[in-house]
Amino acid sequence: MALRVEVLTGQEIAPFIPELARLRMEVFREWPYLYQGSAEYEAQYLAKFLALPESTLVLVRDGERVVGASTALPLAQAEAEFQAPFVQAGLNPAEWYYFGESVLEPAYRGRGLGVAFFHHREARARLLGYRWATFCAVERPPQHPLKPAHYVPLDTFWQRRGFSKRPDLVCQFSWPDLGEAASTSKPMVFWVKAL
Repeated sequence: MALRVEVLTGQEIAPFIPELARLRMEVFREWPYLYQGSAEYEAQYLAKFLALPESTLVLVRDGERVVGASTALPLAQAEAEFQAPFVQAGLNPAEWYYFGESVLEPAYRGRGLGVAFFHHREARARLLGYRWATFCAVERPPQHPLKPAHYVPLDTFWQRRGFSKRPDLVCQFSWPDLGEAASTSKPMVFWVKAL
């Protein structure tokens, strides 16, 4: 079947929350996130997208089946942990559009959908009047015992999209790793782009 890429906003996202939660928990189990996840947390996290007309969901469907998704929202509406490094650096969160996750089932990778996720979120940010886009990615120790031998970081992909890594903009975010009951704090480093 042909793949369909759709851009949804605000309440249009509601019917896809369960599938987005499923994708997040499946894909983020992979390195480097090692995210255990829970349906309760996912429902809470994703609810904010419904309440914001400025939110964005880029959805990929194979027929009717959701196989990929990517989110974005104003940084000023994101969790306080994500805003904190910008405030500390004297940058106004209200000027930034924050790209959340991009999650794609493994069988659909390498088809240009990651590029489409960035393209559509950047277009939406410009439409809303934002001049800056940002996202963050977890940084794990290079010798972490669960790091796959074949792992290739996405840095080059992000640089090709025009983003620059900002090691001075780092937040701490907590979640339980696979097999762990308690959440632990992880550093999340921001990447930025002028739109």
